[in-house]
Amino acid sequence: MNKFKLILAFGFWTLLTVISCNRDDINFESPSQLLRFSEDTLFLDTVYNQVRSETYAVKIYNNEDKDVMIPKISLENGAGSLYRINVDGKAGTDFTNIPLRKKDSLYIFVEIAPIANAPEAIAEDRINLQTPAGNQHVTLFSVVQDAEFYIESKTNPNVLSSNTNWTNDKAKIIFGDLTLADGTTLNIQKGTKIYFHKNSGLKISKNAKLNVNGDLGEEVIFRGDRNDTRYDTIPKNWQGISMDPNSTLIMNYAKVFGGTVGLAMNQTTATIENSIFHTHQEFGILAINSNVTAKNLVMNNCGEADFGIFKGGTYNITHSTLANYWNLNSAMAGLGLYATNEYNNGTSIEQGALTLNIKNSIIYTDNDNAVLFKPTAGQTFNYSFQTSLLKYGSTANYNVDAGSIKNQDPKFQNYFTQKMNLRLKDDSPAKGKGNAAVAATVPLDIVKVSRTVNPSMGAYQ
Repeated sequence: MNKFKLILAFGFWTLLTVISCNRDDINFESPSQLLRFSEDTLFLDTVYNQVRSETYAVKIYNNEDKDVMIPKISLENGAGSLYRINVDGKAGTDFTNIPLRKKDSLYIFVEIAPIANAPEAIAEDRINLQTPAGNQHVTLFSVVQDAEFYIESKTNPNVLSSNTNWTNDKAKIIFGDLTLADGTTLNIQKGTKIYFHKNSGLKISKNAKLNVNGDLGEEVIFRGDRNDTRYDTIPKNWQGISMDPNSTLIMNYAKVFGGTVGLAMNQTTATIENSIFHTHQEFGILAINSNVTAKNLVMNNCGEADFGIFKGGTYNITHSTLANYWNLNSAMAGLGLYATNEYNNGTSIEQGALTLNIKNSIIYTDNDNAVLFKPTAGQTFNYSFQTSLLKYGSTANYNVDAGSIKNQDPKFQNYFTQKMNLRLKDDSPAKGKGNAAVAATVPLDIVKVSRTVNPSMGAYQ
């Protein structure tokens, strides 16, 4: 056995020596034509002050029938650059005599760890390549945001212990859970961006109040801290916003996406207007025995349901669009609306009375059911649908008024999350079919278009 190992080892080192000799024998020449790049401009994800970005790559191709030696690859801003590159396995800012075999390629890896000197700035540089065939470059481009960090640790419980006001001068980056203390208020001003690291969330304690004061074009953003656009359509990047009993939420013009449960409310009083929830692993909104008023609410792409109601409560949903085209896990229900009188708190089943009113709204999925109710015997389960477009299977027999539409495609302009546009096409059956008296209570749609004449169902006129 030892003899076999000795022979194997000798063979390995002999092979390695032959390979090394062959490499030494390669004759690298100067390039006689320009090199080819996988892209001439590299757009890096938006990054935050002093936080290193993901690693990006540019590929350089040698299309010639000879092995070439690239005289120089360097960052234009040198050691002062906000970027760092890795060429052929070596990190730095300036490289000379880089070999590249014929019909082969090499990677340049790029990342940035900037220092922001403004609320939002542009970081730009170039990777320059110098060869006898000509000088070439790849432009590097990134948006840099100044940021304020909230980091939970063993020594820092990460609690906002007094009334707090967040403005849009700095992005808010949350690691772990950030908790708003009992009885305090957090005001979030328009244009503020709140980013959550993996498994992080915002907790609103009992008797505390969360005011989200966005505006059209200056929405308050709640999302994961992975800013690459591909993460816009991936759930579970963060946990969500959770609200304890007797807490209060006022939310206007917010976008909440990419979480596990976007907003979880337990005996909460909430007013939610002109806001978008999408791409959550379980629920966009989960409400337990809460009192919720929602107007111009838009939802899509949530695993269990857009809006889940448990243990009853009181809910008034007007001129809202609850679409669900969930396709990430076929085992999940992908409902628009789910409601029940019960809630399993982990140790027992709790029950409560339900009052639910849906007006001038659209609840639709591409599955058989967009609406699923599970009333509990002995508990009040009151609901009404007024002038709304609904989808539910033949086994359900929900009471709807004469102005409602059942099981007709609302014809959204684009329901795919990547380009989510839940406005209605001109030939939509919900176009101009809303109740005018209901529309008068919400006279502007989510993009501030008047709906007082021929109102459409849903959040968009």
